Amino acid sequence: MSDAPLILTAQLPPDLHSWATRLRDEHFPPERNYLEAHVTLFHALPGQCEDEARRFLARLAGEIAPVPARLEGVMSLGGGTALKLSSPDMLELRDHIADHFHGMLSAQDQHRPRLHVTIQNKVTSKEAKALQAQMVGTVTARDFMFPGLSLYRYIGGPWEYVRGFAFRG
Repeated sequence: MSDAPLILTAQLPPDLHSWATRLRDEHFPPERNYLEAHVTLFHALPGQCEDEARRFLARLAGEIAPVPARLEGVMSLGGGTALKLSSPDMLELRDHIADHFHGMLSAQDQHRPRLHVTIQNKVTSKEAKALQAQMVGTVTARDFMFPGLSLYRYIGGPWEYVRGFAFRG
C-alpha cells in the first residue's frame, strides 16, 4: 500500500465518457492533459485507508443500482470549461461515503462538489469564454446513469487506476 492520496470518481457511461474525453483531448492544454474525462467525488482520501476504501466501496456498490444523472449543459470554471452535471442521488451517495471517512477528509473533500466533467482548464478567461460560446449550441441536455465508481492513486500528475466498483443493486 502507498501513502499516495486516493481519488474517487463516478464512472460515466461509455458513450458519454468517449465523447467527453474527445472534447478534453481537443481543448485541454496538452502539456497538462494526463487524464481521460472523469467526475471527481473525492480528491484526496488518505492512502493508508486503501484497504478499507476497497472493502467499503465494494459492499456499497453491491447494494446500489446505477445512479440517475443529467447532463445539464456547459459550465464556466473561470479559466476553463466543463460539462455541468446534476445528480441528487450521486450527491447523497457521496455524503454517505463522506460520513464513513469522517475525520479523514481533506478540507476540499469536506464540501459537496459541483458535479462536472472538466474539458478545459488553466487557460485565459477569454479562451474559456470562447469555447463556452461555441459549445452552448452543441451540448444537448440528456439523462444518463452513472454505472459505478472508480478509485485511483494520485502519483503527481497522472493517476494510477486501483479498482472499479460497478453498481449492482
